[in-house]
Amino acid sequence: MRWPMTLPLNRWRPDWRQPGVVRADLLAGLTGAIVVLPQGLAFATLAGLPPQHGLYAAMLPCLIAALFGSSRLMVTGPANAIALSTLALVAPLAAVGTPRYVELVLTLAFLVGVVQILLGLARAGTWAERVPHAVIVGFTCGAAVLIASSQLGTLLGLDLPRGQRPLAAWQAAWAQWGSVVPAAVAVAGVTWATLWAARPLARWVPPMLLAIVAGSLTALALARWAPGLGPLKTLPALPGAIPPLTLPDLSLDTLRLLFSATLVMTLLKVAEATAIAQAMARQRGDAFDANQEFVGQGLANLAASATGGMPASGSFNRSAVNARAGARTPLAAASAAVFLFLIVLGVSPLAPYLPLTVVSALLVAVALGLFDLRELKRLWQEGWAQRVPLFVTFVGTVAISLEWALLGGILSALLVRRFRPGAP
Repeated sequence: MRWPMTLPLNRWRPDWRQPGVVRADLLAGLTGAIVVLPQGLAFATLAGLPPQHGLYAAMLPCLIAALFGSSRLMVTGPANAIALSTLALVAPLAAVGTPRYVELVLTLAFLVGVVQILLGLARAGTWAERVPHAVIVGFTCGAAVLIASSQLGTLLGLDLPRGQRPLAAWQAAWAQWGSVVPAAVAVAGVTWATLWAARPLARWVPPMLLAIVAGSLTALALARWAPGLGPLKTLPALPGAIPPLTLPDLSLDTLRLLFSATLVMTLLKVAEATAIAQAMARQRGDAFDANQEFVGQGLANLAASATGGMPASGSFNRSAVNARAGARTPLAAASAAVFLFLIVLGVSPLAPYLPLTVVSALLVAVALGLFDLRELKRLWQEGWAQRVPLFVTFVGTVAISLEWALLGGILSALLVRRFRPGAP
């Protein structure tokens, strides 16, 4: 079978000769590595895995996807929807947290990776490039709501259940309003204020890095001089940085057991990664090759399976952070993987000094930046052909699930064009 696409490295290499590009990518990568620390730990726990499996998914899989994928800015690794889906699909097959459960999850990552590569080689990604723009915008705005709502508990210092839909999360936060931790709110406020005030300095240093430092120092000061404002949760002690070499269980019984889970997970990964990559490409006016992206994502999941990582996919959180931090090429995502390895290896004793509230505040700021009000207004003014898929995708993303939101948005766009072909 002939390789259907050129190595993406050839596309990005000329950009590195431009002044400031490599520096911007490396600084964005450092920011992304810091942001993924708490995410990787949290998402692995959400998936029913030991915390280190989330960090491993943000190392070699992220590097492989950056080198072989099509997206300039998308970052691959642990993701919220994938973590929830992993738990839902594998928990009925083995006791959560047991060695057999971990083995099945790693095997699932391998099988999904194989299917994604086959889809890319078969050029099945052509359909993904035809997703209506209104669907992508609706998905992006819906994901912003999911991101912001998922951070409520950490921002307010509350112990909220994980994996809730936005409405349930807001209701739970309201029910515990009397237990809000003032220190958490103060640290989040300082982080946001620093992020806004540091925007003029973006040419020299990412505002997110300055916000992380300011928020962390504020937390230390409050803990020392105002302990009555409440304790703050910080990163736990980090596990070893070097991922182990692991092998999937490819016995016939296991393949039969994971058959349906592989199909569902592949659908989710393909839909999510394609939507994120297209959204990132539209932001920068960049080209996007879905077939190449399928191959890159598939190779990333093979790497995750081989190095003890949970199933990996494009991450809206980290991709948005990557773009906001000034990334220009996939070198940012690749360097984030390397920086994460070095951070876990060399400065793990400093992890308890980074409050989770700081990272949550950054993610909420990123989520707000995903709302393109000008684009929303333009699409809405174009008539029902854009309004219906925009609304359906947004509501589906917020209230149902990512895969059904994308499918519903695409179907609604087709139906509107079919029954109102001349409608504005």
